[in-house]
Amino acid sequence: MANLKEIRNRIASVSSTMQITSAMKMVSAAKLKKAQDAITAMRPYANKLTELLQNLSATLDADSGSKYSEQRELKNVLIVAITSNRGLCGAFNSNIIKRATAVAESYDAKVSIVAIGKKANDALSKNFEIISNQSPVYDDLTFANVAAIAEMLMEQFESKAFDKIEVVYNKFKNAATQEIMTEHFLPIVPLDSASNSNQDYIFEPVSYTHLRAHETSLHL
Repeated sequence: MANLKEIRNRIASVSSTMQITSAMKMVSAAKLKKAQDAITAMRPYANKLTELLQNLSATLDADSGSKYSEQRELKNVLIVAITSNRGLCGAFNSNIIKRATAVAESYDAKVSIVAIGKKANDALSKNFEIISNQSPVYDDLTFANVAAIAEMLMEQFESKAFDKIEVVYNKFKNAATQEIMTEHFLPIVPLDSASNSNQDYIFEPVSYTHLRAHETSLHL
């Protein structure tokens, strides 16, 4: 049976541990708030960029000659799976691994993986070929390093090593909820022109007569 001194030492140890974990909780909460604010601030930019790309892709046709819009027979498919490098985050990683596996198995073609995140690399390497492990990008997460990965994917498609590239990732909704997304990366697919209306354009077409009338009114 523990004596009084041992009990007091144990109480002091538990109290010290509680103070440490409380400080760690405060630091983690501050980091989470900073990351959440960064994602929220970036969202309007990402939405506008998506709108720009959609408007541009709507102008493409089969004869455009773009090397990134070439439609080929699907023989080699590349899936980019984005997870974290660490665990203890619930289903954040496992959902991506399950979705990437399901997408890969849906193709009647050879499927390879680009892993962004150690968890994706460790899990998917058991059943698929990992052509590139980009997990170190999290050590220095900058636009330049991310752009280098995008350029590598574009080069893989341009060289005809792969006929289609898809990205599987978690879309942030709030601190507790992420939406699993599977997005088509390459080739660029034009939007159906029939589904586009004038409000989809960034600039409305203005007639030369209207411009001249507006210029005259300004002089008056």
